[in-house]
Amino acid sequence: MSEYPPPVADFLMDTEVVDFHHPQIQSLAASLSGRTPLLTAKNCFDWVRDHIEHSIDFHREEVACKASDVLRIGTGLCTAKSHLLVALWRAHQIPSGFCYQRLIFGGDHASYCTHGFEAVWLEGLGWYRCDARGNTKPGIHCEFTPGQENLAYPIIREGERLFPDIWALPWPELVTALESLPDISQYLRDPIDVHPPAASGWVDAPATPPNTA
Repeated sequence: MSEYPPPVADFLMDTEVVDFHHPQIQSLAASLSGRTPLLTAKNCFDWVRDHIEHSIDFHREEVACKASDVLRIGTGLCTAKSHLLVALWRAHQIPSGFCYQRLIFGGDHASYCTHGFEAVWLEGLGWYRCDARGNTKPGIHCEFTPGQENLAYPIIREGERLFPDIWALPWPELVTALESLPDISQYLRDPIDVHPPAASGWVDAPATPPNTA
């Protein structure tokens, strides 16, 4: 983990996608407040992981991108869930951002897809990457355990990649693809596979490889 602080303003931004000033997000964030920022960060993680249904796992067809829409609909892909979690953290003034992997979707010879997860800045600990995708898919068990990463997917197949940077904003091409997606059936036929934007809106925060145990 990196021990230097992020450019705080960048990682606390309220944006069209990370719309943490939305009244419903503010209300939920207040209900998840803990005695310390660390407990608050964990409460937010656990809530998004366990209460927002992963679209594919629960056979949901609705598509959400903006954090408030994810909360309203109650479902989202991994990337959409990350938008809500970062919004909840930022509502508590906890610096946070976005992380990505390129994974094979559907098997060894299927398409690639962009997997999104999150990073949070914890005072005294630095950046911590975690994955609120949801544990409803067999073989996945993601927990909020600062000091030990528990990401959903190890990098194991040729062509897969974990991008080491932490972005203050979701990738614009990804947001456009999500907002254009008519339903999850279309995603299953043609998964979203996008590439990092030019080096802006992010901080290079070295992190340890994901735990694959």
